[in-house]
Amino acid sequence: MAPARRGPAGLTTSEEDYLKALYALTEWEDAEVGTGALADQLGLSPASATAMVQKLAAKELVNHVPRGAITLSETGRREALRMVRRHRLLETFLRDELGYGWDEVHDEAEALEHTVTDRFINALDARLGHPRHDPHGDAIPSADGTLPVSAAIRLDRFTGSRAVIDRISDEDPQFLRRAAAQGLVPGAGIELPHQLDFIEASLIWVRKA
Repeated sequence: MAPARRGPAGLTTSEEDYLKALYALTEWEDAEVGTGALADQLGLSPASATAMVQKLAAKELVNHVPRGAITLSETGRREALRMVRRHRLLETFLRDELGYGWDEVHDEAEALEHTVTDRFINALDARLGHPRHDPHGDAIPSADGTLPVSAAIRLDRFTGSRAVIDRISDEDPQFLRRAAAQGLVPGAGIELPHQLDFIEASLIWVRKA
């Protein structure tokens, strides 16, 4: 059996995926994350998630006590942001240079992000003109891991009558296609109430117009 592929930091693809998934679960929601939520995010069994969390904790990439919340350590957060940077730059490249739709880039970027080097990603960043956001409005971390803080809130929690779309979750390609058809894209204005159901409104983050 071939050995597991390891990235520049010596992590396996699975370890990188877990760190990125943990970051994704806490980037926009201030909530505690347990092994169950992490398993759901990755489509794996709770037992598999528990075993991996123990491995990551042993490497001091996450902080975790049995039956408690899981958080990224400083080193774990740095590695997670490195993968987030790769993913979002690749999504941007696929859309801007190869003509992919914004509903198509996520899965391709998931496959590619583990196969390229940091040198390639930095060159790609320069080629694209150092974009600040990916096609869905998510901020792209800089090479040193800096990421601007967003004041956007979920549309279903917004209380004003006019807003500007800041970002849209990329987890549902069908919704991305419907949103684009309605002009609901990052940077677009939106007047409330809007004809969106509760689930759809929970996939859009806005800021006050």
